Parts: sequence; C-alpha cells; structure tokens
Amino acid sequence: MGKIVVTAFTSADGVVESPEKWSFPYWNDRIEQFKNEELASSEAQLLGRKTYEIFADAWPSRTGYYADRLNRTDKYVVSGTLERAQWRNTEVLAGGDRLNAEIGRLKSRYSGDLLVHGSHTLVQSLVRQGQADEYRMLVYPLMLGEGRRMFESGRADLELVRSTEMGGGVVLLIYRRSAA
Repeated sequence: MGKIVVTAFTSADGVVESPEKWSFPYWNDRIEQFKNEELASSEAQLLGRKTYEIFADAWPSRTGYYADRLNRTDKYVVSGTLERAQWRNTEVLAGGDRLNAEIGRLKSRYSGDLLVHGSHTLVQSLVRQGQADEYRMLVYPLMLGEGRRMFESGRADLELVRSTEMGGGVVLLIYRRSAA
C-alpha cells in the first residue's frame, strides 16, 4: 500500500506560498541531494491544480536528473475545474466528496511514496480526511509575515521521525502521522 507524503518548503512562520521567491538563496548540495533522493524513491506525484499549473509550465522543457525523473513519473492532479491535463503521464482526479475514494485508489495502486508537492489546499483536505501519512518540511530561517500557510485547518497528531540541519540554517523535519 502506498503512502501519501507531503513535501514542502516553509518559512519559520509556516508560509509555503511562492517558495521560488525566497528559498533559492539557501539552496545547497545537501538540499539538492535530499530532493533528488526523495523524488527517486517516489512512485507518483500528487498535485493540486495551482501547483500542477506551475509545474506543468516549468518542468516539461527542462532536462537533468530531477526534471527527467519528474517528467516521466506518473502524476495526478486533483481539481474540480481542470478537464484534462497537458503534461505527459498526468491524470486529473476529482476533488471534493470523491477525493477520499480517489486517494484510496491511488494508495492501493502503488506500494511506494506518492509525493504531494506544496499544494496547500489539497494538503488541508488530506489532513482533514486523515489521508496524509508523512510530512517532509524544509524549514527556512526567515519569517515572511504573510502568505498562504500549509496548515490552516484540520488536526493531525504527528510523531517526529527525523530532524536534520541542512546548512544555511535550513532544517529538515520529517513527521509521520501518529498512531495515537
């Protein structure tokens, strides 16, 4: 059975919006290695519509290990408005009331990780429905004060699996949903 793994860049005050505007000055070899290993160990990608549109605009024209892997892996976009996906290997999934069933289908189809990149609205739904199994948060040493936060609603009791200093003040926190 596959597991839903949320992966995100977040500021110290929990903002996940537009990480391309604030995370790049901190990028280093350790973060790159982690992101490459994370993608390599995943079987599929799960995206909300907005993140899908950003990714589908950026990644198909890129090359290199990360881009090549992302472009060839299965991708699922959860949307109530998108009719069909243009990015290769992408299927549109229904959201709303049908999301739980769709996630159950994906978890049974795969045995490894299904990565949820960013996608804060989708993540909030997954948290409320108890579907997110693990959270991998790269926490950056800055407070943005405003912007969308990953966790605005829903409760999840978590167990810390790992914390690693990644250089430049960035910390990797990995949590799993607690059995309690």
